[in-house]
Formats: sequence, structure tokens, C-alpha cells
Amino acid sequence: MSEILNRLRDALERRLPPGAPLCIAWSGGRDSTVLLHAAAAVAGDRPLRALHVDHGLQPEAAGWARHCEEVAAELGVDLRLRSVRVAAADPAGREAAARRARYRAFAEELGAGEALLTAHHLDDQHETVLLRLLRGAGPDGLAGIRELSRFGRGWLLRPLLGCSRRCLADYAAAAGLRWIEDPSNADLGPDRNYLRHEVIPRLRARWPSAAQTAARAAGFCAEATALLDCWADGQLATLARGDSLSLHGLAALEEPQQRLLLRRFLRARGVRPPGEARLRDALRQFVGARPDAAPVLDWADGQLRRYRGRVYLLRERPGAVPAPSDWDGRRPLELGGLAGTLALRAAPAGGLDRRWLDGGLQVRFRRGGERIRPAGARQHRRLKSLLQEVGVLPWMRARLPLLYAGEQLLAVAGLWLAADALAPPGEAGFAPDWRPRVDYLAAD
Repeated sequence: MSEILNRLRDALERRLPPGAPLCIAWSGGRDSTVLLHAAAAVAGDRPLRALHVDHGLQPEAAGWARHCEEVAAELGVDLRLRSVRVAAADPAGREAAARRARYRAFAEELGAGEALLTAHHLDDQHETVLLRLLRGAGPDGLAGIRELSRFGRGWLLRPLLGCSRRCLADYAAAAGLRWIEDPSNADLGPDRNYLRHEVIPRLRARWPSAAQTAARAAGFCAEATALLDCWADGQLATLARGDSLSLHGLAALEEPQQRLLLRRFLRARGVRPPGEARLRDALRQFVGARPDAAPVLDWADGQLRRYRGRVYLLRERPGAVPAPSDWDGRRPLELGGLAGTLALRAAPAGGLDRRWLDGGLQVRFRRGGERIRPAGARQHRRLKSLLQEVGVLPWMRARLPLLYAGEQLLAVAGLWLAADALAPPGEAGFAPDWRPRVDYLAAD
């Protein structure tokens, strides 16, 4: 037991700020139960709680939640139960989909400065390195599971990476712990389970220290990755702006550097890069396509699009264009998807005439042919031309809310007010306050 406690205590002191709150990612299984029990013993003045996520994939899930409530009460630890949905036909497989859903829930629940602790151990690291080797990973993938990383509004810490599965089993037996046995762990279908039950025992029989050796190799890869990331971060300091990347700067690099830079750009924004083959193909399209082309790379975790010499990251797909809706303007209007929300704000001067509110408003979206005379302009302009001039991103143009009163176009998002709809000089008016979910103007 002392090895677990000592490693946990050392990781908390070495890796986290003093007093940082702790949240245990607790499945109810043996390993995470050991971590929770040990954390309760060494947390001291640090706030400690546990989070249990129910994927809804096992019929015993309700019983597992009750078990966790009972054990948490015995330990005097606050417990939060969270349910998530897992896509039944996820292209990456049910296991990967469940993992993504679980970590999304963890990120949403984590408080500012709080550390999420998981029970990953030495044998997990061995399995991860082997899996990634078999899948053709590079240095970053072969670096395996990191001990500490930024996560949500806080941190993700794996304090038991140096402990073997046997060490955790001995702790559980010595402490008389109760835990859940997940029947899916015995299923040889998932690659990780097959490695764990069929392959690694044979490796261990021939090379008893295989897990330690794999962890050492992962450490070397992590060092190499840190050096490569340092170079990439230096490049991104000048080439990246928000969620966009200079295509000219990318094209000036050698192809391996382009791939490295694009992967780092995505990971720095919390997005898992696409597979190597798709990444190579995308770079050829983005770098080599004619200037007016609009290539798109679409994969499970996001999209990349090109516009005016830059590559833009979309963390979610644009989706359908919102439907028109009547609106009284009293409360913010949820438009849905990337379009975000629309509200009205008071405009002491230069706003729209408040009399337009009397007959109610309607929010519409582009259908083509719209014209407006912006405040301060002498003549009407085609909306299409105005959007191109100011650099509204093409995939956002159909999602700009157009504010109407009857057939009078009053305003275009937060960009233009109609000159013939303004309040009289000296009178207070109103103006739209649009909050899209993503940037909608091209980076300079």
C-alpha cells in the first residue's frame, strides 16, 4: 500500500499547485477504486470529490451507480453521477465513442483549477504504446499516456503511471476494497482487451520487464515530441491567428514540417488530428489547389476549410441553416448551430427606430438577392458584395441573421443597419447583438 500512497502523494506535490481541488474519474472498477481510496488518505486539505459517468451501455449500470454511492458515503467523499449518450454506430467504434463521451463529460464538470485524476497505470501504458505502434503512430503517439496535461478548465493527472496492475491489486486486497467487475473487460473483440489477455502475457513470459521497457521508450518519445513541439510553437506564433493558419507560411515548409505543424495546430486547440493518410491528402489539396478552390477536410473531430490564403478549423460542422422565426426582441433568440444567439441592445444614438418593434420582428437568413443601404452610405448595395468585401467566411454567410420588420430589412447581424430604418437624430434606438459560436470574419 505504501508504494501507491507514496507515488500519489509525490505526484500531487510535484505536479499540482498547493491546495488544487481533486476530482477522481471513478468507474467503480478496482483501479479507480484504489485511486479514490488512496486519494482520500493523502488529500489532506485539498477538496476531494469523485465523478462517475454512466454510458448506458451495460444493463448493470444502475447497480454500479448505487454501488458508487454506497462506497463514496463510506469514504466520506462527495460523488457526482453523470449520464451520457454514446452513438450506436460511431465510425471509430463503440469503445472510442464511449471514451470521447466520458472525457467530454469530465471536461464539462471540471471546475477552474481542479485536477481530474485517472487510475492509468504501468500496464495501461504498455498496452497503449503497443496499440499505437501497431497503428503506425509517430513519436507523439508512441509517447503514450502523459502524466500531466491541461484539461477543461483545469488539469488531467495520472499519478499511478509508474505502478503495475499487480501493485494496485495488492493494495485493493490489503485494504479490503469492494469494486465492480465490468464484463466487457473480458471481451476479446476490442484491440486493447485482445492485447491484454492474449498478447502481453506471452511478451511478459519472454521479457518480464517489457512494461517498464515500453514506458522508458515512451519517455524518450515524449522528450523528442517536446522538442518538435517547441519548434512548431515557434512557427505557430507567427502563422496562427485564433483558429486559422497561414497557408502561405505552411506552403513555405517542407512536407514533414507541414504535417508536424498542422498536427500541433490542431492539438493545441484540443482537436485530435485526422489519420496520416487523410492529413497528407488534405495538405496536397490545401497547398496545391488553385486560389479560388474551397477544399474541405472533414473527419470525426472537426473540419478544415480554406479561404483567402488561410486554413480555418471548425470544431463542429456548420449544419443546417436555421429556419426563419418571428421574434418580439424581448429575450435572446437561440438560432442554433454555429449561428449562436441574437439579442437586442439599447443604442443611445445611431440605432434603429424603436417604432419598428411595434409590429414585431422576424429573423431570416440569406436566400439571395438581398440589398441594403447601410447607414452612412448613399446607395443600396447587394448583400453578397458587402459580405465579400468585409471577408465574412463563406460557410457563415448563410448563417448571418437578417433582421426584418415586414419586408423591410433593418439590419444584417451586427454588421450593418439600414439607413432608412434609423431612429431620428437625437432619439435612442436599438441594435442587434449577435453572438455566433465561432469567428465569422476572415483573419487579417
